[in-house]
Amino acid sequence: MATQEITATPSAGDPIIVERRGGVGVVTFNNPARHNAMSLDMWRGAAEAIATFADDDAVRCVVFTGAGNKAFVAGADISKFENERSSVEHIEVYNQAVSAYHRTVQSLMKPTVARIDGYCIGGGLAIALDCDIRICSDDARFAVPAAKLGIGYGFDGVRRLYDIVGPQFVAEIFYTARQFDAEEARIMNLVNRVVPKAELDDAVWPLAERIAGNAPLSIAAVKHSLMELAKPQKDWDVAAVDRTVAKCFDSQDYKEGRTAFMEKRAPRFTGR
Repeated sequence: MATQEITATPSAGDPIIVERRGGVGVVTFNNPARHNAMSLDMWRGAAEAIATFADDDAVRCVVFTGAGNKAFVAGADISKFENERSSVEHIEVYNQAVSAYHRTVQSLMKPTVARIDGYCIGGGLAIALDCDIRICSDDARFAVPAAKLGIGYGFDGVRRLYDIVGPQFVAEIFYTARQFDAEEARIMNLVNRVVPKAELDDAVWPLAERIAGNAPLSIAAVKHSLMELAKPQKDWDVAAVDRTVAKCFDSQDYKEGRTAFMEKRAPRFTGR
């Protein structure tokens, strides 16, 4: 892992640890005793962290990871169900928090990377699917065990998985509710890359730093296109994407990129 200043001093007991390492924002799901299973407070805290990064021009890429080395996120914290999901009213509050989290990530105009080490189960897989890029260790395990718990899975969640892996794998993942390994995830197109566990940091952090060093407006233009393409075609706002692209050519970064190329040096992009 590249050495960079961490501009935060989070508590080890915080359910969500928020840091900035240079131009890379980091969200750590911190419940290792339960394989980083998500509670209501964790969904809310993670959404707040992402909203903070959205307003921070110094953050140009966001990495999502789990505390410890056994899990990314192993779904919902079932030990909290009696308090958080035991009634229709509680379930509605919980579902609203989960939906708010996903909307916050999916609307973030910055690139996102999931660093997946170990278990990535249920809601954890949904968190990973929100990210633009997914890198996992070779001991990662994936599943959606809803059919083992009597949980109904909503249309938006099924559609997001469908868009990535297609109908056959969606059927297998949901119908069997079984765990599958990193190589199966790669074949399904769930992850960009599988690396040995000991090399996961060497794969993720330089990638995030490379992204953070590129022109933010150029990346935002591509991200805008990806966000539109995730919608039904009738809802595409191509004109808005065109405006984002035009902003690149009217920026100081465009001039800096050309000048740096001619001077054979690394460009210094500011996002302006």
